[in-house]
Amino acid sequence: MLPEFRLETYFSRWEFTARYHLTASDAQTMTMTELLALADDEDRRAWDELALGYTEIFGDPALRQAIAETYALASAEDVICFAGAEEALYLAMQALLEPGDHAVVVTPNYQAAETVPLALCEVTGVALDPDDDWALDLDRVRAAIRPETRVVSVNFPHNPTGKVIATEDFARLVELCDERGIRLFSDEVYRGLELDPARTLPQATDLSDRALSLNVTSKSLGLPGLRIGWIACRDPLVRSRLERAKHYTTICNSAPSEVLARIAVKARAHILSRNRAIIAENLPVFDAFFAEFADLFDWQAPDGGCVAFPRYLGRDGVERFCASVVEDAGILLLPAGLYRSELTSTPTDRFRIGIGRRNPEPGLGALASWLRNNAR
Repeated sequence: MLPEFRLETYFSRWEFTARYHLTASDAQTMTMTELLALADDEDRRAWDELALGYTEIFGDPALRQAIAETYALASAEDVICFAGAEEALYLAMQALLEPGDHAVVVTPNYQAAETVPLALCEVTGVALDPDDDWALDLDRVRAAIRPETRVVSVNFPHNPTGKVIATEDFARLVELCDERGIRLFSDEVYRGLELDPARTLPQATDLSDRALSLNVTSKSLGLPGLRIGWIACRDPLVRSRLERAKHYTTICNSAPSEVLARIAVKARAHILSRNRAIIAENLPVFDAFFAEFADLFDWQAPDGGCVAFPRYLGRDGVERFCASVVEDAGILLLPAGLYRSELTSTPTDRFRIGIGRRNPEPGLGALASWLRNNAR
């Protein structure tokens, strides 16, 4: 049985009631008008003439083709679409793991990346090192692998730290998995928001026909309301298993969302450029805020994505701090406890903050006022 999803429970309480949402994990979203303005003639006609019937289980063919064009080697038949990244992650673990198997996951993590495989088999965690710029130690990954290991699960750019590992290390990780017949499950939902584009990692499925690449319209593209995610994998056996698993959940995706996702994926370069510009504009604002309160926070901008995981140095501790600011001032942050792991030790003095939405100044200003008016 799956445990309580701590982060989603916390969001259920505060996401739409807090006045300032300073911990958003998605980039700035768009209105329907803005997105439709990016449509080409074919997709605008498809939207205007859309019939609201069932869609294909693997996803709209034109959407799958548009997604495939974002990869170097994957074709449209290598793509299967889901209702967001969460369904894709859940069903992938169901398709790849069974009792008696073993998986390796990176920590800290988005909780489902750990708890879903834990509900199916034994799992070993490999912690990113907070004292070494959140480095991933490949020797520790290698040591965690067993004869029965079937999956190694990673996420870069990483949530919640924003870490991007070196391209050479990622390639070595792919080789490590391939040499042992292990599936690399690569969560790439923040790809495209690297601060230095030269650090953008190749997509796992382009490096190995055994690997699975997870992506979604929610994070880098800032369109979570579409609820469209996908997995690209060049192994037909894996895709067949994913299709059969999807028969028991959503069966098919929302027809309007698939057309809108098609528009977004085709306009991906434009949308990512816009979102990177928002982050670049925001970073000096966050730098200035944390510089003012350097006695309370240890701040480091992320390598990529639109979340960061700064350290809180206050005597009251990060859990009390985050509870106080949301209860007293309506400022939502995510404390480290929501990212605790059953597999490894994880930092207890961190909190997640989002940097991808426009106009963070009112929220940071409210937080600054609260800090000035409260004993440290």
